[in-house]
Amino acid sequence: MGKIIAVANQKGGVGKTTTSINLSASLASLGKKVLVIDADPQANASSGFGVDIKQLQHTIYELLVDGIDIEKALVHTEYEGIDLIPSHIDLVGAEIEMLDLDNREMVMRNVLKSVQNNYDYIVIDCSPSLGTITVNCLTAANSVIIPVQCEYFALEGIAKLLNTIKIIKEKLNPMLTIDGFLATMFDSRRCLDNQVLNELRKNFGNLVFDSVIQRNVRLSEASSYGQPVNAYDPKSKGAADYLSLAKEIVERHK
Repeated sequence: MGKIIAVANQKGGVGKTTTSINLSASLASLGKKVLVIDADPQANASSGFGVDIKQLQHTIYELLVDGIDIEKALVHTEYEGIDLIPSHIDLVGAEIEMLDLDNREMVMRNVLKSVQNNYDYIVIDCSPSLGTITVNCLTAANSVIIPVQCEYFALEGIAKLLNTIKIIKEKLNPMLTIDGFLATMFDSRRCLDNQVLNELRKNFGNLVFDSVIQRNVRLSEASSYGQPVNAYDPKSKGAADYLSLAKEIVERHK
């Protein structure tokens, strides 16, 4: 049965989508079959794999709100081993529309049950919030990766996220674990970046990944071209960093 990993942090701009795209592509390069769930209304993970959401008839919105069959929303990307459930701006309204659903926190889990055995990993790109959709993602997940930008206020809000994870673990998903905290946008030349990384390791110990995602212009360039970085520039630092992360995750999940 495939491992379901939610990439979550309610703080925006910390590298959630970049991590979801490039971790998935790196796992696929290791021979893993991966399904990416774009659970962010901005749909950047969808465009990051070159998918034109304007051309799509079905997205995650119809899955969660209308209950359509998951196969109708499934997109086979041009990258071997990677499938995608795309998102759409309509997902913004799903939070309200799901309020009247029975067991609304379990919708995503039930959606993924039918395909979980088809994949080695299912990676969910969560939105920068702790609303109903993100709660659904965490309830469906086996584990969570928390990207943390190496900047001022990096640890701001983490306590709230950890409390949300604790509540979900107690009430909805007792199997939920934290895979680890991932330091992103790291520049070893800056004192602040090193301080943030040291603070992370001091507070969370072995829960901090050994792999660190360094600042690398190729990562943002790749997304703008609708490609994972290992396809855009396989020799870049960004490609090497995410491959290191993928190997570390595979090792942790043994």
